Amino acid sequence: MALNLSMPILVVDDYQTMIRIIRNLLKQLGFEDIDDAPDGAAALAKLRRKKYGLVISDWNMEPMTGYDLLRQVRNEEAIRDTPFIMVTAESKTENVIAAKKAGVNNYIVKPFNATTLKTKIEAACGA
Repeated sequence: MALNLSMPILVVDDYQTMIRIIRNLLKQLGFEDIDDAPDGAAALAKLRRKKYGLVISDWNMEPMTGYDLLRQVRNEEAIRDTPFIMVTAESKTENVIAAKKAGVNNYIVKPFNATTLKTKIEAACGA
């Protein structure tokens, strides 16, 4: 199954430059419908209003981290099954394990390129 390039994607990062980088990589891959949020709370509000095909979230954000966002998403019936990719600068084993336990679909360590992103999206979305 090929990737659904028309699915809406939500990019969550408190760093505008990172949002721009991920948005550009997604566009390189052919995705068009890309929204962003500056933190977990804003992302949650958007997720409750619109059905996303994928969330790509940074781990380290204030006041709500990507990990807290992930746990919140997995606890809400309406958005529980949304594929979720966590992005982080640290590849700490305990973080990876915690994210897996919380229900993350995939994990990307910065820096990464379009090829890596595509592979992670395919795995997360079952393409």
